[in-house]
Amino acid sequence: MLELVTLTLAACFAGFVDAIGGGGGLVLVPALFGVFPGAPPATLFGTNKGASIWGTGWATVQYARRVQLPWRTLWPAAISAWIGSAAGAWGVIAIDPEYFRRALPAVLLGVLVYTLMRKNFGQVHAPRLTGRMQTAVASAVGLIMGVYDGFFGPGTGSFLVFLFVRLLGFDFLHASASAKFLNTATNAAALVLFAWKGHVWWHLAGAMAVANVVGSLIGTRLALRHGAPFVRAVFVCVVFLLIVKTAWDGFFRT
Repeated sequence: MLELVTLTLAACFAGFVDAIGGGGGLVLVPALFGVFPGAPPATLFGTNKGASIWGTGWATVQYARRVQLPWRTLWPAAISAWIGSAAGAWGVIAIDPEYFRRALPAVLLGVLVYTLMRKNFGQVHAPRLTGRMQTAVASAVGLIMGVYDGFFGPGTGSFLVFLFVRLLGFDFLHASASAKFLNTATNAAALVLFAWKGHVWWHLAGAMAVANVVGSLIGTRLALRHGAPFVRAVFVCVVFLLIVKTAWDGFFRT
């Protein structure tokens, strides 16, 4: 009973954080490993996907009701992300992700420094691309981040937000809304594979999914109420915590 309470609370907070600036896995995955230290990692990752996909999906619906999104761009990008995630998940079998684990803190640090140095970064929604070019760039982002999410994963939502702001000229609110749609696609691809291999504890994933949606609802409403500056602030906090977490995992954990 205590295990279920712990995980549902973690899932709720993960949904809250992820709905605003990405990084829900920073909360929920360590919670799963902490509660079930002896469980197969694939099962814990699959259970995480079984819960978090509902939070990202719900956040997408809530954002879509209040934020005008470029659906003609996002649908091809989501399909690319789905394909990339499936390919990345299979790639785990052939490639050792240790190299990515050690490089990730430096990449995240670059994202954080870039964001902090540009005070107006992501504050104004001014898309710099339109039509086919916007679709092509968004699809490339979806494919690359899909592969990353399926293969490795930490910070996928935050990377998507950053790239939508940097490459497409979105503000943080529109970028977060768009990222949720693509992240739902990558979660779906990974979840299909994990479920096919029997690596999802559905009895836990179901309860965690409800809590994840509740947290997502709260986070989305706060983001819509306070706008891009609030999302940017949460994004900076999440990226900082990701740097600390990934640096510890890559260099200090035995």
